[in-house]
Amino acid sequence: MVKTIAKAETLIEALPYIQKFNNKIVIVKYGGSAMLDPGLQMNVIKDVALLKLVGMKPIIVHGGGKEITKWVGLLGHEARFIEGLRVTDEVTMEVAEMVLGRVNKNLVQLLQQLGVKAAGICGKDGNTLVVEKKLASGQDIGFVGNVTKVDTDLINTLLANDFIPVIAPIGLGADDYHAYNINADDAACAVARAVGAEKLAFLTDIEGVYRDPADKESLISVLTLEEAYALMEDGVIGGGMLPKLKNCIEAVKNGVSRVHILDGRLEHCLLLEFFTNKGIGTAIINDTSILYDNEV
Repeated sequence: MVKTIAKAETLIEALPYIQKFNNKIVIVKYGGSAMLDPGLQMNVIKDVALLKLVGMKPIIVHGGGKEITKWVGLLGHEARFIEGLRVTDEVTMEVAEMVLGRVNKNLVQLLQQLGVKAAGICGKDGNTLVVEKKLASGQDIGFVGNVTKVDTDLINTLLANDFIPVIAPIGLGADDYHAYNINADDAACAVARAVGAEKLAFLTDIEGVYRDPADKESLISVLTLEEAYALMEDGVIGGGMLPKLKNCIEAVKNGVSRVHILDGRLEHCLLLEFFTNKGIGTAIINDTSILYDNEV
């Protein structure tokens, strides 16, 4: 009986969050280890399905970088990166489209197994993601795109018809209509801004943002834009976290209410962050005026 009551209390704890986010768009940027481990992958898909079933409008934007690297290697090519961006020649672009398409449809299949409708698209479809060539320190890195426009017609049509859009980060060049590989974080932020998402959650292989990266007790639960700028200026943020945090800041500045950096290796991380008083990971917000009651 005690365990049964505890389950009921958990549901009651989730109630105000379910009410708050009902009918709101939430973006899940899906990548990292949570994509490679079948058990973690299923947990993420269950979380997204539950978000949908309790009244939210989830959208998945996914990556697939490690799988692309594997297949490029099998073809006898060496994966090269400049400033964290994959150098994408014609062969690599073909591999990226193949791999991301396979990942995309697999996620759709898993969602539909759980009884929710899903549709897999990429930025080519409906001209959803229009890009320009992206350079790295002035260097041409091939078919890598920077999103310049998001046409939301197709995404909104899917949402209006009760589908979960699952988006692969491939776009079309504005001038040449060639396929371009897009960093999945960039694609997720662009989509979040364009649809006016309430939340954007990055599933990563880290617990969140730390005041002191060497001290695991210094995890920051809520980070304002002002505090985020200060951490970057002080050199606390570096490596792969720096471009991710910059993406988070841009998303918040452009109207996304909250951006979450979560450890995708933790089972049901989305539910723990969205539906519990304590939450996990780091939430980036504009300022303290939009703190939840439990964060004051």
